[in-house]
This record gives sequence, C-alpha cells and structure tokens, in this order.
Amino acid sequence: MRELRKGRFRQTCYGMMRWPLALALVACCPLLATAQSPDMFNPSSPDAAEIRELFYLVLAISAIIFLLVGGALAYFIVRFRDPPGAPRDDTEPPQIYGSQPIEIAWTLAPTLIVFVLSLVVIRSVIAMRSDPPEAGVIRVRAVGHQWWWEFEYPDYGFTTANELVIPSSEVDAEKPVYLQLESADVIHSFWIPKLAGKTDLVPGQTNRMRLQADTPGLYEGRCAEYCGTQHARMLIRVNAVEMAEFEKWIENQKRPAVVAPGVEAGRQIFMDQACANCHTIRGEPAVGKFGPDLTHLMSRETIAAGVLENNRENLSDWLADPDHAKPGSRMPNMRLSPTEVKQLVDYLMTLE
Repeated sequence: MRELRKGRFRQTCYGMMRWPLALALVACCPLLATAQSPDMFNPSSPDAAEIRELFYLVLAISAIIFLLVGGALAYFIVRFRDPPGAPRDDTEPPQIYGSQPIEIAWTLAPTLIVFVLSLVVIRSVIAMRSDPPEAGVIRVRAVGHQWWWEFEYPDYGFTTANELVIPSSEVDAEKPVYLQLESADVIHSFWIPKLAGKTDLVPGQTNRMRLQADTPGLYEGRCAEYCGTQHARMLIRVNAVEMAEFEKWIENQKRPAVVAPGVEAGRQIFMDQACANCHTIRGEPAVGKFGPDLTHLMSRETIAAGVLENNRENLSDWLADPDHAKPGSRMPNMRLSPTEVKQLVDYLMTLE
C-alpha cells in the first residue's frame, strides 16, 4: 500500500510539473531565436529595421494571446481539479452547450488579428520589393550555384564571386543597391540578417531585393534554403565601403587580368587543364562559366564561398584536395603534383 501511495504521489508531481515546463518552453522560444540569430535584432539598414519591428509586433500579439489562453487554462486546471483523496466519480458531468456570442467573438478576434498583420506585412513587403528606379542605383545580378555565389555588375561590365561590395548609404553619397536574384540549379535563399530579409532564388524565376548598409563594415550572411551537401558552407560576405573606395574597387574590377612575369608555367597549367573550361579570366582564353570568375581572385578575402581565408597556404590545399575543405564540392581534384600546385598558385596569386 505504501508503494502504491508513493507511485500515485510521483504521478501527481509529474502531472503538476508537466504544464509549467511546457509553458516555460514555449515562452523561451523567442529567446532561443534571439540567441541563434542576434544580427536580426541589430539592424544596419531600413529594411532590416522594418523586419525587426514586424517581429516585435507579432511577438507582442502572440504573447498577449499566450498569456490569455495559458492563464485561462491554468486557472481552470487549478480551480476545477479534484482535491487530493477525493473519491472517484464516474458519473457523466453536466453537458453545457456553447454560447453563440462567445463563439462569434473568438472567431472574429483571430480573423481581425490575422487581417491586421497581413496588411502590415504586405505594406512592408511591397516597399522592400519595389522595382528599382531607372537611374541613380547600382544593379547587381546575384546567381546562386551549388555552392557559391556569382555577382554580376551589368552597368560596369564585370563579374565577381562570393563577396559583394556595395557603397554605404552616407547622406552625401547615397546610392541604393538592387539585386536581381536568380538560381542556376536548385532553390537557394539570399539572407543578410543585418541588411535585409531572406529572399528565395528559384530556377526559372527572377526575384528582387533592395540592399542598403547604413554604415561601412562587413556584413555576413548565408544561403537560408537547404540546397545540397555544402548548403551550410555557402556563405555570403557583403563589404559596405565609402563611396570613394567603392569607385576605386569598381575601376580595378573592370580591368582585365595582367600577366605578371615569371608565372608562365602556372598560367600554362591553368589553360591546359580543365581550369580554363570552368573559370573566366578576362583578357585570357579562359571563358568558363561553371565556376567563379577569377580575374581578380586576390582582391577577395576568402575562397571556397567564404570557407577559407584567401592566402597561399589555403589556396594550395584547395587546389591539391578540394574535398578536404569542402566535401562534395563541384571543384574537381585535378591530381596535380606538388610542383604543379606551386606553379599554379604562383600564377593565381598575381590575379589582383
């Protein structure tokens, strides 16, 4: 009998703890989201600030609903539960039919809330996804590949990869950036939390995004839609710079590659191997489109879509065994000898 009482006591304790634990878990969900994506709550652009305010609005309304429903549930659980030791009553409780005014109220209230939220969200989305003006903007065509990013500046006539450079929106030199988002293979998603909300890149469809950085700096993002083996290592780096520095960078990127003396052996390896079939180097016979444009490779801070720092050691390791740093990548292992790797790296290091 004593063991039976202990078992009933434990079951009662577990039952009493279950609801508070469940409510605490639900209440902590917004905190967990904040911890996972802190950049969302520290915006550096008007669009990101708008998204944060929308989140706070939805969170406030949800919190009010949670407190009302959870409070009512907790009250009825405590108020109408049988006291400990009460005899079991198997008789059917009285059947109470619903109140028509109450049913109408709890139908109209959620409808009204959803309607208001929809209007607010639609207004914000239309403002953020508006078509760019005819002049006075910077247009960039962003194409998602497995697993890297292609950035084409059509007004300037060049293409780069993985690292997007834009001017910061200073008061005296504001020039907004509009992205034309496309996919070359599967669905990707472009997301820079501090600058804008995520937008999908769908094969056969063109989406648009406005990108603006209030202050100079490096803003990091990633593909936010699972797209295959290396989805987690498909990173985005946005460098927001002063207008003068941006114009200087543009002028450098527009130039074709310059063949430096003493690297002819590496250049010849690049042209003879499959490198020239996959990559473009402007001013050279290499016009491949399957991989990133390497015309000014050494002007980038990273390689392999942000996975590795762009330096001689990492470049050598990447050429010797791409799968070591990025398993499943589309970069083939050319089976180059150590001497060939060194000669090829010597050539690539001149592409500034």
